[in-house]
Amino acid sequence: MTETAPNPGPTAATGPLRVVLADDQTLVRAAFAMLLASAPDMNVVGEAATGREAVALARTARPDLVVMDIRMPDLDGIAATRQIAADEDLGGVKVLVLTTYDTDQHVVEALRAGASGFLVKDTRPAELLEGIRTVAAGEALLSPGPTARLIARVLRAPGPDAPGEPYPEALAVLSARERQVLSLVGRGLNNAEIARALALSPLTAKTHVSRIMGKLSVRSRAQMVIAAYESGLITPGAAG
Repeated sequence: MTETAPNPGPTAATGPLRVVLADDQTLVRAAFAMLLASAPDMNVVGEAATGREAVALARTARPDLVVMDIRMPDLDGIAATRQIAADEDLGGVKVLVLTTYDTDQHVVEALRAGASGFLVKDTRPAELLEGIRTVAAGEALLSPGPTARLIARVLRAPGPDAPGEPYPEALAVLSARERQVLSLVGRGLNNAEIARALALSPLTAKTHVSRIMGKLSVRSRAQMVIAAYESGLITPGAAG
């Protein structure tokens, strides 16, 4: 585990994005580190080979974002993401998970745990950099089509480990307008697109999104997407 000097909090507005790389493959981390070093708006402030190291680095280096592999020893990326999301002191730390396949059902578990989005490892370099910027800015990095298919697969999974509907009580407290907004978030729309679709000001759309996140006790738009599908508010066939 390597790190630079700790930072008191996210600095996206005042300096380069501070990024922690978590992957158990040394060559993968080195490749990502070289790529991020080529971007003037990013600094790698730590590297972790296990999920436990990633959590420790999140607490000491206080990055803006952790690029998290799902499959790691000691503590996997899902559990590590859950620990980061549950730590109130790390509320400003975003997580972008990496997976080998975009059909990996563990991606849904990572999003539910608190990740703000996912990318496959063979993503083009420019797309990875843009994905980091998107997540650090507070947006969800999700492709509505693949995400819908993943969620549908997980929701149809038989057996005792199949997820239920964790949000029905919370959805009951949403207003009709908030349900509309949540539905559009679930379809992958950003705040500006939601504002246009519902004839709202961008500020009003943003306010609705913030209130919904508070009522559902979620920390990311990605978790809002999961809530929209798992509650039955929208169905996978309706996304696109």
